[in-house]
Amino acid sequence: MADLMQAAALLGAGVAMIGGIGAGVGQGFATGKAVEAVSRQPEAKQDILQVLFIGCAIAESTGIYSLVIAFLLIFMKG
Repeated sequence: MADLMQAAALLGAGVAMIGGIGAGVGQGFATGKAVEAVSRQPEAKQDILQVLFIGCAIAESTGIYSLVIAFLLIFMKG
């Protein structure tokens, strides 16, 4: 029974890391759009970068949350 629980926890950890893929895709998309925006309006560079950094921080928080959940599942004792 313990082996089955460990297997399920490891499977869940792998599934939880799908959130890391979403964070990477989101940050790449946001960065690409920010580069386009700066190239169209160079005078608004500071405002665009400020919004970009906030958006990337939010996107990265989902990846970090997924990593924490994966670690909790891997190192869970039960």
